[in-house]
Amino acid sequence: MNWLSNLAENPFYEFAIILALAALLGAIGRVLKQPLIVMFIALGILVGPSVLNIVKSEENIHLLAEIGIAILLFIVGLKLDLRIIKNVGKIALLTGMGQVLFTSLFGYFIGLALGFSSLHSFYIAVALTFSSTIIIVKLLSDKKEIDSLHGQIAIGFLIVQDIVVILVMIILSGMRQGEDTSLTHDIVSTLIAGLGLIGFTLIAMKWVIPKFSAFLAKSQELLTLFAIAWAVSLASIGELIGFSGEVGAFLAGISLASSDFKDVISSRLVSLRDFLLLFFFVNLGANLNLSIIGSQVVPALYFSVFVLVGNPIIVLIIMGAMGYRKRTSFLAGLTVAQISEFSLIFAGLGLAVGHITEEVVGLITLVGLITIGLSTYLILYSHQIYEFISPALSIFQKQHPYREGQMQINESKKYDVIIIGLGRFGKRLSEMLDEHPEINFLGIDFDSGIIKEWKRNGRDVIYGDMEDPELLEQIPYDNSVMIISTVANNELSRHLITSLKQNNYKGEVFLTALTEKDHVQLDNYGAQDILRPHQMAASDFYNSYLKNKI
Repeated sequence: MNWLSNLAENPFYEFAIILALAALLGAIGRVLKQPLIVMFIALGILVGPSVLNIVKSEENIHLLAEIGIAILLFIVGLKLDLRIIKNVGKIALLTGMGQVLFTSLFGYFIGLALGFSSLHSFYIAVALTFSSTIIIVKLLSDKKEIDSLHGQIAIGFLIVQDIVVILVMIILSGMRQGEDTSLTHDIVSTLIAGLGLIGFTLIAMKWVIPKFSAFLAKSQELLTLFAIAWAVSLASIGELIGFSGEVGAFLAGISLASSDFKDVISSRLVSLRDFLLLFFFVNLGANLNLSIIGSQVVPALYFSVFVLVGNPIIVLIIMGAMGYRKRTSFLAGLTVAQISEFSLIFAGLGLAVGHITEEVVGLITLVGLITIGLSTYLILYSHQIYEFISPALSIFQKQHPYREGQMQINESKKYDVIIIGLGRFGKRLSEMLDEHPEINFLGIDFDSGIIKEWKRNGRDVIYGDMEDPELLEQIPYDNSVMIISTVANNELSRHLITSLKQNNYKGEVFLTALTEKDHVQLDNYGAQDILRPHQMAASDFYNSYLKNKI
């Protein structure tokens, strides 16, 4: 591979090779259903001195990596929506803080037991507490579970984790080692610098950013350029005053979080963030010594098992104690079964200030590779895993999980109609049924926001997920005239009608199909009443309006 290494001595060719390999490994990762983070770290090892030795422009890659971290933290601040925590109540805060405290405490003692020093054990333990918001949001969105109860709870405690990691970085900024100053002096000066940066950000939020961004919004390209400049500038100011560049970028994001243009900015910066973070992980992988990582395999396996098993159990215990069902607790718990890109950034920062060694960074990176890789499959196949181990999870559930299910409705009430799925179609059905008070109907959905809205309107509703094998146990359907599912998922629809037939349900069952192919498949499953919302809407429009106009 000497010819490849020689070719890479030209920076342009070097970057071309890195990007080509990134695209190739990314495609392989997609086939393996792995996040790009894992493949990018592997890319860094591949192009580093241990394998192909392609990386020659270390300074250029390091600069792009720093900008990538600034953009990442800027977007985290931009999307910091405390209303999510409010929507899911205290569970997000208690679960988030509980998981952080328990994981860091047990992780610290595991580190000591494995022979690491107190400071190294502290860094390892803290790194184990953070879960990847980027990966979890992506996986939940792909599975269409972002609005589910467990999805909202997961996002809530991930936000709590994001806040904690920022605070830890602030503290770490004040612990920089120096020969001429004491630790107390460093902490005090850092806090003063931090307060000054926060004050500057607040002034900009109130009097500068609203008017300036409104003017720039006339051109989305200019607005995006301003956002990048603002993020990098505050990161630079943070570094300049001895605070933290990472926190400066985070504050830049928060300053625009209340802007009307935050969604436009965020959507335009996501691709740039992913591109620039490529160089962070390339930089990280290229600086890893494979011999060092090899010596850390055994402790990395111990820590990985702790993260993959211990973190979900902690969430199961906390949520179970608060009255949630074992299924909701389990699905939410799986989202913390990996460490985050922030863990790697945190480890890199610890190495930069001299608190930890390359061996510890290699250990944390190896734990990241193992846990991110395996937890991806755990989340993708979470429902199948739950069905397999469900009996063993009963110890984490109270006898009456009062926060979900039947306790929210009158169990003695007879419901004529049951609607599963309360989106646009289900909502319109309920509005029409409201005009007939003699008809009792029950709504079922997994979106906590929709459930709260139905309760405010005085309608009977329970939390339920069609993927839950225990769903029918929650529903008083025996005496109902019909069950209407507006969920356009053929596999779930097939499972529903099969379960109802096994339970000798006598009423009508309406299922939903969006396409002709779906309709044929449901018909083959034995479904007799199939709804086609789009066709029904078009027919209604034609009969009530268009036919009279032409």
